[in-house]
Amino acid sequence: MIARDDLRAAVGSGLLTEKQAADLVSLADSRRGARENLLPGDEPFELFKGFNEIFIVIGLIILATGWVSVTALTLGNDIINLRGYAVSVTVMAAGILWMLSEYFVRKRRMIAPAIALAVMFGINPIIGFLALLGEPFMIVQGDYFSATLPVLLTTLVLLIYWWRFRVPIAMAMIAIGLFIAATVLAASQGGEVRDISDLFLLSAGGPFAWITLVLGVLVFAVAMAFDMSDPHRVTRRSANGFWLHVVAAPALVNTVALSLLDQGTAGANIVLLGFLALFAVVAIVIDRRSFLIAAIGYIVTLAATVLNGDGAALTVLFLGIALLLLGAFWERIRARVLGLLPGIVPLHRLPPSQV
Repeated sequence: MIARDDLRAAVGSGLLTEKQAADLVSLADSRRGARENLLPGDEPFELFKGFNEIFIVIGLIILATGWVSVTALTLGNDIINLRGYAVSVTVMAAGILWMLSEYFVRKRRMIAPAIALAVMFGINPIIGFLALLGEPFMIVQGDYFSATLPVLLTTLVLLIYWWRFRVPIAMAMIAIGLFIAATVLAASQGGEVRDISDLFLLSAGGPFAWITLVLGVLVFAVAMAFDMSDPHRVTRRSANGFWLHVVAAPALVNTVALSLLDQGTAGANIVLLGFLALFAVVAIVIDRRSFLIAAIGYIVTLAATVLNGDGAALTVLFLGIALLLLGAFWERIRARVLGLLPGIVPLHRLPPSQV
């Protein structure tokens, strides 16, 4: 164990710079927070470090509520100046959120406040950009083209925020922003949405299902790039991968899953289970339970809210049994699966097996 006094001595002797010593301490704290109470092979997941972080998040939510209330009261019935007022309020809110992020994220390295601030920072600019660039009358008439640029600009702002503060959930919000922008652009170019199923079914003939499928593949590729750069899951790169997998999995399965569930036949349900078995193998190889649970959770939600029938209910039952078995024997199953993989698979870039 290297103590803080050892690091101070290393800095004093010139062996390390102050920045290197600070980075080393930050890495050790991050690794200890993510791995301290985990069993071997478990997947790191941390939403907050203590109740003080929850205390601060509640304060941020109350602050945001008060800010919205005060700005609404200040505007009153002055609808004529709504656009300019909304832009100025958005700019001021962005500055406040940025300064709060400098303190709570960069300096204090708090997890829950970082998530809350990233979400607030992502919601804030879309209001200003829509007020500045959106055309309400065109949107009401079904022409969504004027909403595409505000969504893209908001995604760009989120990218800048992530670049500065490296909040992992911001990366997932960027992926969601790209999905929304692509969908809105497709709708504005004639991809009419007659029914909610047009967003998912390949048989609907619209571009929306293919958009989610292609973006799902791209988001998964970015998530794997983060994961493979940190196979031991000790840095925030792994956390970025975690949140991207949570977005990629539903995007990958929604088109295929809903198309199969919509058929309502025993054969389609068997194909769906086989498709999910392939997903399970991928999740086991990359050691991402989050990838699999996001996919299955999305399918269960579809079966419960969009569809009904004995086939869907039976599929959900089998999925529950499969999840319990995987949770109980994940490491043993993963060791067997990794042993069957060909030599071309870069196992050294994946988390090592603990069995």
